[in-house]
Amino acid sequence: MEPTGSQAGTQHAASEPMIRLTGIGKTYPDGTVAVHELDLEVGRGELAVLVGPSGCGKSTTLKMINRLIEPTTGTIEIDGDDVTRRDPVELRRGIGYVIQAVGLFPHQRITANVMTVPLLYGESKRTARQRAEELLDLVGLDPKTYGGRYPHELSGGQRQRVGVARALAADPPVLLMDEPFGAVDPVVRVRLQEEFLRLQRDLGKTVVLVTHDIDEAVTMGDRVAVFAEGGRLAQYATPAALLAHPADDFVADFVGATRGLRRLSVTRLDPAHLEPMDDVKAGELGTAIDLDSTLEEALAAMLRDDRPMVGVKDGARFVGVLTPAGVHRALRASLVE
Repeated sequence: MEPTGSQAGTQHAASEPMIRLTGIGKTYPDGTVAVHELDLEVGRGELAVLVGPSGCGKSTTLKMINRLIEPTTGTIEIDGDDVTRRDPVELRRGIGYVIQAVGLFPHQRITANVMTVPLLYGESKRTARQRAEELLDLVGLDPKTYGGRYPHELSGGQRQRVGVARALAADPPVLLMDEPFGAVDPVVRVRLQEEFLRLQRDLGKTVVLVTHDIDEAVTMGDRVAVFAEGGRLAQYATPAALLAHPADDFVADFVGATRGLRRLSVTRLDPAHLEPMDDVKAGELGTAIDLDSTLEEALAAMLRDDRPMVGVKDGARFVGVLTPAGVHRALRASLVE
């Protein structure tokens, strides 16, 4: 079973952090505290999501990682290197950065936009073009069809894909994303989220993503950092732990009263929670579901077919059945970090 969303970075959690923020704070000259003494670690290959209400410091934190905003206090380490002592321009060239507005050069064609970073690194035009075409294909845009177009000739979702391709052009180990899918309609947004999770499975980048949408946070993140007003980190946990055990009333209110249902959407099936097929009678099962389905998809299948259980297949092979008792076991097991 391929891990997605909250499973993708579990294997990296025990390794040395790729990003470590220690005592990071940002206070502006007028006394406004944007971020308050933040300690945060992101594992190698992990996708961490910063979420919270407007003005809580999540975007400021993201921009301090690549020093678009200079921290007032604390240290920032990337792969063990204190980046507060490095040249900021050199630092940013080694970190992918994707923003909601995309920021493509309107006078350049799409391939030329993606070629920008490799050319800055001294690559030949031939090598940079080859890299750009490979990345456009990777994000689902045929370079022969889209490479010669200008940004205004693409849809919002297509421009967002180009922005991701350009951020990956230098093969950075770290990717920062600030509301990357916020400017597109809900249907396209879900498709882009799924596409990016597929890319993340293949590439294994260390990603920090900012969003204001708790559904996006728990769908995308291996771990989710909930920020409160005043730049305070209220909780940092896996989606399952966050939804099951909010740290305080603020987190519980922000996550919402439907957090129990959200847990179903972030918890995937596991063979250990299935019952054997031996005692199942013909006609008791409806449409079978795949082993990589979520509990939400499993329950939807039970309700749709009006059955007390659902068959589970791994490819063409049946591996067992899921019952409501199995759903309960899976939810309890998901809390073990």
